[in-house]
Amino acid sequence: MSTPTITTPGSPEPPGDEIPPDTFAGRITLAHRAGGVAVPLLTTLVAFVAGGLVVLVFSRKNPLSTYHAIFNGTGLNWLLPWNTCQFPCQPAIHLQQTAVQFTVLVLTGLAVAFAFRCGLFNIGGQGQYIVGTIAAVWIGTSLDSLPGFLHVTVAILAAAAAGGLWAGIAGFLKATVGAHEVITTIMLNWVALWIGVYLVDIGGPLQDPSAGPVGVTAQVDPGARLRVLWGTPGLQALNIGFFIALAALVVYSLLLNRTTLGYQVRAVGFNPDAAAYGGISVRRSYFLAMAISGAFAGIAGSMDVLGWQLNVDTSFVNAYSYIAFLGIAVALLGRNSAVGIFFSALLFAALTTGTAARNLDPNVFPSELATNLTQMIQGLVVLFVGAELLILGIWQARRRATKTAGRVE
Repeated sequence: MSTPTITTPGSPEPPGDEIPPDTFAGRITLAHRAGGVAVPLLTTLVAFVAGGLVVLVFSRKNPLSTYHAIFNGTGLNWLLPWNTCQFPCQPAIHLQQTAVQFTVLVLTGLAVAFAFRCGLFNIGGQGQYIVGTIAAVWIGTSLDSLPGFLHVTVAILAAAAAGGLWAGIAGFLKATVGAHEVITTIMLNWVALWIGVYLVDIGGPLQDPSAGPVGVTAQVDPGARLRVLWGTPGLQALNIGFFIALAALVVYSLLLNRTTLGYQVRAVGFNPDAAAYGGISVRRSYFLAMAISGAFAGIAGSMDVLGWQLNVDTSFVNAYSYIAFLGIAVALLGRNSAVGIFFSALLFAALTTGTAARNLDPNVFPSELATNLTQMIQGLVVLFVGAELLILGIWQARRRATKTAGRVE
């Protein structure tokens, strides 16, 4: 029997046919690493082909024309050199909306990916996002005596702390009593949702008294709002949250690959028993990995509240917070790498914006079915990501069987 191995900083990653990790998330990480870059590209292509067949069969629409209309709805066509329309033309406005969606999907994708690298499946991005929005709007509607830069900074940090503490509960339970993080994070999602509804609903502690019979908070103080870089404030304009998301990708990569904590997280994700044998505290890694993941999701909530939403109502808590679930798909398709998450988040942001009823040309595809088209394509991408893991698992099993047969001979 061979012994489990873990890598040291600067050494090559373990080969794919070593002893598999002891966790589901760890298996996903290794399978992704074995598949290379071509596999997620092929996965996405197959998903779009399958989606096109569904469009053709059930709506009798031309899939190529539909995808072209979706691309135009994303606003990415505004970047093409032959598009000469000047802001505020429609493509530019659509591009702003795509950038706003991209910002939150990067951060929620990182929230899933960081936990994955420690062998944990953080499915609680929605709850962490909600507590982040609540913390951001609470700070943003109070402390108005603070200078603007300090006010918005404190609001973002409060959102990160709230998300980190919320996810830390699941990490603490995993580390102490072995409670499965999937179960605890799902339960915490519902707890966060109903706490959020209570806080902002009619008569709630955060409800705006002047709103009357409407469950909504007061508007975030102007000093606590993210600075708009491009577009009209309050209308999903591009704000500095976009660059905060890009900075988070850099922080994620450096934290995992250039720090002791990142090494410990990756070692535990690869094999917790071997990591513990090497002197790494598995319990501490579980807690910190979940807390850091939750901080990313909490910041995502603050980007929306401080950037364009500017308040929180019950529908925002109930409906829009589900965007955090897309972080799971972003992390899976992006293979838990910073570069992969960047492109994966851009893809899902473009899909969300391009198939919005207000953006998709109704002459090409029925606007009332636009949301269904979005969910179908997103679901197909996730489905084929899962199929990719199955295929890689079968391939690796075949390699192990061949090796075993060779040794017997």
